[in-house]
This record gives sequence, structure tokens and C-alpha cells, in this order.
Amino acid sequence: MKKIIYSAIAASAFFAATGCIEEIDPMTNIVTGDQVDKAPGSFEALTDALTSPLVGQFNYWPAKQYPMDFGYPAMFLIRDVMGQDMVCNNSGSYFASWAFSTTAIYPKYALCQFPWTDYFQWIKNCNVVLGMAGEEPEDSQRFGVGQAYALRAMFYMDLAMMYSQETYANNPDALTVPWVDQFSKTEDSFHNPRITNKVMFGHIIDDLNNAETYLDGYSRPNGKTPDLSVVYGLKARAYLYMGMWKEAEEYAREAQKGYTMMSQAEYCDRNTGFNTHNSSWMLYVGFKSEDPCIQQNDADSSWGSAMSFEIFHKNGTGCGYASNYGYQIAVIDRHLYETIPSSDFRKGLFIDFSINDLDPEAEDYSDKLLEFLSDYSDYPEEIATTPVSPEYAYGVAGFSTKFRVAGGEAGRADQYIGFLQEIPLMRVEEMKLIEAEAAGMQNEGRGIQLLTEFAKTRDANYVYGTHNDAYYNSENSLFQNEIWWQRRVELWGEGFGLFDIKRFKKGIIRSYENTNHIDMYQWNVETTPQWMTFLFGGTEPEYNYDLIQNPLPVPPTNNSEPYAW
Repeated sequence: MKKIIYSAIAASAFFAATGCIEEIDPMTNIVTGDQVDKAPGSFEALTDALTSPLVGQFNYWPAKQYPMDFGYPAMFLIRDVMGQDMVCNNSGSYFASWAFSTTAIYPKYALCQFPWTDYFQWIKNCNVVLGMAGEEPEDSQRFGVGQAYALRAMFYMDLAMMYSQETYANNPDALTVPWVDQFSKTEDSFHNPRITNKVMFGHIIDDLNNAETYLDGYSRPNGKTPDLSVVYGLKARAYLYMGMWKEAEEYAREAQKGYTMMSQAEYCDRNTGFNTHNSSWMLYVGFKSEDPCIQQNDADSSWGSAMSFEIFHKNGTGCGYASNYGYQIAVIDRHLYETIPSSDFRKGLFIDFSINDLDPEAEDYSDKLLEFLSDYSDYPEEIATTPVSPEYAYGVAGFSTKFRVAGGEAGRADQYIGFLQEIPLMRVEEMKLIEAEAAGMQNEGRGIQLLTEFAKTRDANYVYGTHNDAYYNSENSLFQNEIWWQRRVELWGEGFGLFDIKRFKKGIIRSYENTNHIDMYQWNVETTPQWMTFLFGGTEPEYNYDLIQNPLPVPPTNNSEPYAW
């Protein structure tokens, strides 16, 4: 077992990324004409390379086998731990660097370069496909071109939200990231300034319009490649971020066609819950047994290692950061948890904090503990004996069981089976919530109706108007706060936390009575914190002379005074 524990001091090594398609210049992110012409393999193979590196590959630094270097879903966790809803229960893991804004995510450090490197590898793969197809693709290339446009739009949309200090709706002139496409030249990379939200989202919408054209008539073999429904979903996201409510509503509604929401049985299934695609998942990725992230480092560089419990540590392999090493991030913020009514079935995916009311000195404590945990797992003994960081004072309370280990009992005994999970990148539930928000921003009554219809599928006793925590921004309406709350609960762990905090201009509240955030990091910040805007690292600020760096964050150095709800 090679358990890699993070050291900020050791993280300063510089890395120059190489792409999955090795003919791409690793220093500039530019694809030259010669490189495209010489790229090996068929156009179909290059099209396959659009999605295959999104999960299970060591895209960043293969020799290091970093635990977070497992692909696109790792970005979900990085973004979510930066807020308050996902609790990092230790200060020593890689994800703690983003949760607590350590100097390791500053320029010159390797972790700062990690998101940028991965995203631009994926963008380069899109540019290779588009460059090979040319401006007039052959009929046999049209679907591949459409996928490249759709995915490039998705990647740039993420980057815009991550690297811009303000969202499009809040400031169209705020700077995002430099734009690189199939027409960019190597010499351009030395003077490639960041573009504004307005320009960036213009490119994104253009890409999605092209994707819509080229994917017309495409019938995909599975949900791992984008089709028209995903393009409509990406348009809904883009228009939501832009504050263009009419368009966001229309595309969100169009994207839903052919999909159904997850039922309670699917949502809470103890064997397939959030590890196996279903009729709700519009786009997803999945780990395969031959993936380097599964075959190497004891499969500890994987989503399951970070997010899933129940891997046997007594009679099994004893691997997994969440299950066996005591480095957990799959933990819900206590206040958010306590705002979920008991009648909402989603609450049952998180271990209740009342577990700590059991008396460990009682003669029947072990029996009562296992009985308590059997409400959450078919393997209560494994949960009960999960090692927990000594920095976290609540045992397994707040732990999430949303993302189940795959493979049933065999998967619990063998992480090489258990971590072969699928992860959703887009669900119809997101589209329902976009539709409701966009409708409500035009006509609040209509939005409330759609939101209530959605919420009642999760909680038959739902009452509108009970979730109005402002998180320091009193300018948000009750309707916006209700929408945000539903997104926080429904999409927990799926990568939207940072985006929504920026959209709604929320502050951060980690310090309050009985908080489960760890000592020294119980921070309250009254505006969206600077640490939620990513910094440029590695080659980009060194060789792009027109790049304007984002301000360095200055996080608090001690706990804040507890917030009174």
C-alpha cells in the first residue's frame, strides 16, 4: 500500500504538462498544423481520446500518482471543499490545500498548476480533433467534431467560473482565462491575454451552436459522450451563469426530454446509489479495471478512495483514503445537514450527529452503535471501525453514503472492484432546478411552482420559504435562497458548490455553535472569499507575458467568532 500524505513544502516541484495526444506542444497549449498532420491513429481514435482521459488517467503527473489526479470528477471535489458544504476533516490531505487555501495552491507550487494542466490537456484534445477535421468536416467526422465543440465549451465554462473573480451575470467585463483554439499559433501563446466574461461566453455559445449543428442525428452508444440533450444542458448552464433567464429556462426544459428524475429507491440504493448510471444521468464517466488510477497506487488515486466508505479494512485490502486512512472529505456541513427536514429522504444519506449521543460506556453500546449505523449501510461494522482524523471530533457523524462502493459485497472486499464507479457530470435534476430558477427570475410565482414540484419529489412535506439563510448577502431574494438550498442538497458533491457561491455572491460560514469544521479553519467570511478564485501556475504566468495574475488570497489565521443563525 502506498498511502501518499501531502506535504506543502515538498509540493513546490515544477511540472510541464504533456498531453494525452503527445504531439501537442506541452509548453504552449497550442496545436500546430504539423502536429495535427502527424498525429497517429485515425480520426475516430482521436475522437475517443476526447472522453477517455476524463477519468482514471494520471493526466497531471503520472510518476507521482497523486491521490487527486484521477480526472474531471476531482475538480468537483476541489471546488466543493472550498466552500462550507463539504467538510475536509483533516489538514494533511491534498484536498485540504484547496479547503484551507494553503500556500501549496499559490503560483510556483505544483498543486496550483494541477487544475490548469488537466483542463488544457482536455481542451487540447478537442483542438486536435477540430484541427484535423478542418473547417469543412467530412460526413464521417461530423459527430466527432460536435463532441469536441461541446466538451470544449464545458471545459472553458468551468475555467471561466473558476478563474474569474466575478461571474458573467455579476460583471461581464471581469477577466476569465486566455482562449486557445484550433487556429491558435505557437507564437500567440507568449502574448495571449485573458478575455472577459462577455468574450468568453460568446465563444462558449458559438461552440455549443456548432455542437448542436454537428450532433444533429447523433445516436450515442452510451451516456459517456455528449449528444444534443447534453448540448442543450450546457446551453442551460451557460445562460444560467450569464443571467439570461429566458434562454436558460428554454434550454433546460428542452434538455430534460427523454430523462426521468431519480426515484428515492435509486437515490438511496445501497449497492448502486450514485455509482451506476440511470435514466436521470445525461452525461457521466466511469472507471475501468484497466485504468492506471485503478491498477496503480492500490487504486487509491480514484473517486472511490476519496468519497466512498464500506471498503473492508479488517478482512479486505485496507485501502482507500475515506475508508481506511482517516482522510475524509465526504462529510456534510452540520448546519446544512440540520436544515434538511427528516421527511426529506436525502437526509438519510448522511450519518446523523445524534450517533454521538450514544453512551460508549454502556454495556450495550456496540449493539446500539451497529443498530444505528444499519440505517445507513449494510456493512455497519465497517462504518463503525472507520479510522477518522484526530482533528475531527465527531467520529463518523456527518459522513456521506451518497456515493456507494460498486460491485456489491465483492466490491467491499476488493477496491479494484469497488472503485469501478460511474460518476454523473450532468443529471436531469440539475436541469429541473435551472428551469425553476430561470422561470422564477422572470415570474417568481411560476418559479416557486416549479421548485415546489421538484422539492416534493424529495420531501412530500416540503413547504416553500423555510430555507432562507443569507450567508451575508441580504440582496438575494427568498426564492434565490430556496433555489440555492435545493441545489446544495440535491447536487452535493457534484461540483457546483463554488459556482453557486460565486453566482449568488455568498459569504462563507464555517464557524457556529457545534460546527463540525475542524479547529483553526472555522472561518466566516462576509463576502465571497478570494481563495475561491484560482491562481495561474506553472508555465502560463512564466511564458505568457500578457497574463494578468489573480490576487493572492489571504485566508484567516484563526477561528472566527461563531455565527448565530
